[in-house]
This record gives sequence, structure tokens and C-alpha cells, in this order.
Amino acid sequence: MNTTVISDNKTTMQTILFDFKQLTKVGLSLSVVFSSVAGYLLAAEVVSFFTLFLLAIGGFFMVGASNAFNQIIEKDTDAIMKRTQNRPLPTGRMSVNTALTIAITFTILGIAILYSINPKSALFGAISIFLYTSVYTPLKAVTPLAVFVGAIPGAIPFMLGWVAATNNFGIEAGFLFMIQFFWQFPHFWAIGWLQYEEYKKAGFYMLPMNAKDKGAIKQIIFYTVIMILVSIAPVLKVSGDFYIYPATAVMVALFGVIMLYYAVKLYKTEQNIDARKLMLSSVLYITVVQIIYVVDKFLH
Repeated sequence: MNTTVISDNKTTMQTILFDFKQLTKVGLSLSVVFSSVAGYLLAAEVVSFFTLFLLAIGGFFMVGASNAFNQIIEKDTDAIMKRTQNRPLPTGRMSVNTALTIAITFTILGIAILYSINPKSALFGAISIFLYTSVYTPLKAVTPLAVFVGAIPGAIPFMLGWVAATNNFGIEAGFLFMIQFFWQFPHFWAIGWLQYEEYKKAGFYMLPMNAKDKGAIKQIIFYTVIMILVSIAPVLKVSGDFYIYPATAVMVALFGVIMLYYAVKLYKTEQNIDARKLMLSSVLYITVVQIIYVVDKFLH
């Protein structure tokens, strides 16, 4: 009997933990923390591990809150799509009140922790939560421009690290923002291509002009080129204290060309397999490029 009770309790705890991870999208939250840490390391003259810890925790809460609010708002549409119908809210494993409590708690803790670093960090954290929850999420069912709006909070984490280290939003933070901003378009449009039928069923507009055609891929190619150009621009020393060596610019460009290759291939084939390769190459790009930037900084 006791063994059964212990087993049931273990299963319950595993379910609660699983649902919490799904509600807050822990994997995505950790990738955002990674970007914030990279931005901090790029800016910091002397690394404060305590500040780095606060930034990581505050950033995690910030993204977790946004994801929780998003799933509360989209509970009914999540129930329609196969990839989201097993989330805790549409299945009823978690109540809306519980999810709302988590979202509000994460918002308060995230902004408070970022404020303890400096007020500007808290401001950008608050802007990110507001735009993602109150503008991007409802716009998805109205216009393809939702992706443009969503790219703003999506681009904040990289530059948030710089602001946390310097308490200043200047041209350097602006460049970090633009790099991740333009990256969002090929990344999310590749996902939009893969999930087009599912999004259409839910009434979401996630591709340019809401059409799965060569016109959408042309925009993917265009924004990929812009992303590459912005990413290597710091070699010209036009971005203040954020600059890179020519060899670094070549490496960054090469990873960008990988994305561009799959974007062009998608244009030729219009096949989901190439959209998936583009999506995966975009994840590789933003991860590796941020590491390259940090390594370059410490070689100066």
C-alpha cells in the first residue's frame, strides 16, 4: 500500500513538473537566458557572476511569464492544433487560475530581479512581456504583421545582457537587437511553413500574406541576407564598442550562408524537409554566432 502511494505521489510530481515545463517552455526560456548571458559577456569589462546569475534568473522568469500568459490566451486554439493540444491547459491538467498565478508571479519576480540589476533592464523586460502577451499573441489571429511585432520581444534578450552590464542602451545594444530581430523572420517563417496547415486550422497568420508560396520564401531570403549584413557590420567599427575582427566576420558570414543556402533550396523545392533544415540551421546560427562574438571580444 505504501509503495503504491509513493509511486502515485512520484507520478503526480512528475506530471506537475512536466506541465510546469510545458507552460513556461523551459527549453525556449533557457535559450533566451543564453542570449542574455552572451550579451552581458560582450559588454562587461569585469564579469560579475552575481549580476550574471540575476540576469539569468530574471530573464528566465520574464520568458516563462510571457509563455504562460500566451497559453492562457490561446487555450482554445491550442486544443485545435496537434502540436499543442497536449499542453496542460487544453487538456485540463492545469487550471487557468493556476497558470495565471504562475504567470503573474513570474512577471513580478522577473521585473523585480532585473530592476535589482538596473532600472533599464527591468523596463526592457516589462516591454518584452507586454508586447508578447498583449500585442503579438492577439495579432496572430488578425494579420501576418504579428511576426514583425513578435520579433521585437524576441530580439530583446541579446541586447538586454548589454544593458544589464552597462546600464545603457546605445548603438552597441541597438546592433545586438537588430541581429536577433532580423534573425527572427527566417526562423519563424520556416516554422510557419512547416506548421502552415495547423496554424490555418487555428486561424493564425504566420506567413507573409498568409500564403505558403514562393512569395513567402522570397521574403525569407531577403531577411536572411539583411541578417547576414547586420551581423558582420561590426567589422566596420560602426557599432561603437561592439566590433569584431575580419576573421570573425568571415566565420559569421559562413554560418549565415548556410541559412541562405537552405532558404534558396526551399525556394526551388517548396518542400517541408528544406524548411525544417532552414529552421534547424537558424537555431545553429544564432547559437554559434553569439558564442563567436563572445570569443572574439575576449581576444581583443
